[in-house]
Amino acid sequence: MTQTPERRKLLPMLGHVNGKRSPLTCELKCGSQCTNPDCNQSNNEYAHDIISAAVSRRSALGLGLAGAVTVGVVAGTSEPANATYAYWGKGRGRLDFNPIKPVDMTVDDFNVPEGYDWSPIIRWGDPLFYDAPDFDPENQTPEAQSKQFGFNADYLDILPDPNGLTGVLVNNHEYTNENTMFPTGEQEKNLANVVRTAMAAHGMSVVEITRTKVGEPWSYVRGGARNRRITLSTPFVVDGPAAGSDLLKTQDDPTGKRVAGTQNNCAGGVTPWGTILSGEENVHQYFITSGTAEEKRYGFPTAMPSRRWPEVEKRFDARIEGYKNEPNRFGWIVEIDPQNPNSAPVKHTALGRFKHEGANVHVGDDGAVVAYSGDDEKFEYIYKFVSSRKYKEGDKRHNMKLLSEGDLYVAKLKGNSNPAEITGNRTLPADGEFDGSGEWLPLIKGGKSMIKDMAVDEVLVYTRLAADKVGATKMDRPEDVEPNPHTSKVYVALTNNSDRGKPGFAPVDEANPRTGNRDGYVLEFTERHGRVNSTRFNWNLLLVCGDPTKDSGTYFGGYPKDKVSPISCPDNVAFDRAGNLWVSTDGAPSKIGYNDALFKVGLTGSERGRVQQFLSVPQDAETCGPVIHDNEDMVYVAVQHPGEDGSYEEPRSYFPDYALPTRLEEGEFSMPRPAVVQVFKLERDKDPEFPGGVSDKPGKGHGRGKRRKNGPKGPKYRGYRGKSNADTRNRARRARRSYEDWSFQDSGGEGNITRPLPKR
Repeated sequence: MTQTPERRKLLPMLGHVNGKRSPLTCELKCGSQCTNPDCNQSNNEYAHDIISAAVSRRSALGLGLAGAVTVGVVAGTSEPANATYAYWGKGRGRLDFNPIKPVDMTVDDFNVPEGYDWSPIIRWGDPLFYDAPDFDPENQTPEAQSKQFGFNADYLDILPDPNGLTGVLVNNHEYTNENTMFPTGEQEKNLANVVRTAMAAHGMSVVEITRTKVGEPWSYVRGGARNRRITLSTPFVVDGPAAGSDLLKTQDDPTGKRVAGTQNNCAGGVTPWGTILSGEENVHQYFITSGTAEEKRYGFPTAMPSRRWPEVEKRFDARIEGYKNEPNRFGWIVEIDPQNPNSAPVKHTALGRFKHEGANVHVGDDGAVVAYSGDDEKFEYIYKFVSSRKYKEGDKRHNMKLLSEGDLYVAKLKGNSNPAEITGNRTLPADGEFDGSGEWLPLIKGGKSMIKDMAVDEVLVYTRLAADKVGATKMDRPEDVEPNPHTSKVYVALTNNSDRGKPGFAPVDEANPRTGNRDGYVLEFTERHGRVNSTRFNWNLLLVCGDPTKDSGTYFGGYPKDKVSPISCPDNVAFDRAGNLWVSTDGAPSKIGYNDALFKVGLTGSERGRVQQFLSVPQDAETCGPVIHDNEDMVYVAVQHPGEDGSYEEPRSYFPDYALPTRLEEGEFSMPRPAVVQVFKLERDKDPEFPGGVSDKPGKGHGRGKRRKNGPKGPKYRGYRGKSNADTRNRARRARRSYEDWSFQDSGGEGNITRPLPKR
């Protein structure tokens, strides 16, 4: 990649996209769904009406206003995202940091607070097995990719073993960007190889990790006993009420109980019994269909998709009679056991089929089990599944059946004031309230369909159509839906919906003063009587996102607007050991002009609504899957699509290696690689350059890849192989031994296996 040939022809584009991302990201991530007609043509109530009214009331009341607290050092605490209760438990952590300033969207740098450093644990293409070839972007094959870490890291979890020194890393690989993965013309020259390699880059990875001391950065284990790749060729078992339905049968699977692979895996969660749930989201973009009413409701196209999978693998051409049901076999919640690489992954039909962002399980005090999930598209719905069985502590075999049978609900939200009192000028309504109530409307209950003229399997396969019929509330793209393990309150990231106020959509009126939901919001709701399986809940608005210096319509839980970090397009959420909320974003660059980031949000007392930026990701990248281990001063994120708008020959990012084309060392590649990153606190006595802890100064960004700080235009090199002073070199090797020394603990634990850098 030292030459710069003619710029590569990009995949076919649909033009300008009125969404949160660049047009290219929209095309690759969701097939430019927002440029297509709205899939939801029902007359159901629109959530923006309800929420805008609540904003007016809350802002007028000024309720929950905190004192004049300056942005400075804070004490955060945490537990791994998605409640890995057994290992981390509950309590106060020590993740002190000065909030960093927002980073301009043109900066190709990974920034963390002063006193912290970062290193990649694993990157796209890193070999997972002893027989896996070293990464070679100029000679990619599906056989190689199926044994290497996949592309575009999304949902992430770090699951330590009880000793704290070993564990597994689990990661979703949502989609591929052939423009940055392959050289110019490769798709035209060898379509089958490109398509099948991309298929192998989708799915999930399970990777063993190790370290020598609790609190130190991790190394990934090449050849780990639990290492696993799950791709489009991995056999899945279908369970639940729709298993065996005629709607799931194809010529390759006349039983309707076996599916080859998973795709477009977005967010997810770890269950209390230790398995991983993953949501199949924008599955429509890989198929070509006949355009039936059901297919249109899910956004499936009738034209050849830009990735051209149907040309290579016929099952993605649903116009063929024997494959007309193949689209129905995707769009589910899947469950895998990360501790057993020989276990069969499962697709759970009981949780319904739609564009699952993910799913997160919560267990009530009485053992009742629920799973929450959002349908990530404009004007779609929030769902809840209630298992018919109770959770049994320590009985994994029993608990792994909890998602196979139960009741399925969809949410309907209502405001709590007389609509006539909400004039749009933020005057106080008579009841002085800014909250609302909601109801879980049943779709499946007691094993029976609650929808007239729809059988159980039809409700589960065409869940969107069932939800339309009961009058569920249209939401502004519900993404992550997660219960706080400390309070049982549930938080919903509603990322945005720019169609608000457009002709043909819900109009702006006095109760809805903002045209479009550009920056998104975070909704908080509480199940009635503290019962997770309640059919009633109360809700309130926690955040109306945006840049408060430029947007007067923002709201931060009553916290002073001049004391918070700007935030836009919330995507994933997590919690720390004290119950604070952490929010990662996807789309901030096109909205507020800053790189996407990770934020801590206080939820109680005088800290409620206080938004503080912890890190930012490089140019064009998205922050995914936050995991907060604050008792170890560790934070983990997946960095997805860095340099998305570039090409193989002309990259827009050099994350995470930051190696210039003119200064390549043996085996280095000047290209962006999606990666999992660990952020760790530097010890004050060992690293006086970065004191950490309490400070009077505003936070500054520090980012460290292998070579550079600020990407191709940055002035500072971060050398490590004899290219800097001894202190810097030793610190880099200590902090990034998992990556910069290229050492991997073998699966037998008998020392290190050091391999040379891969050849170009």
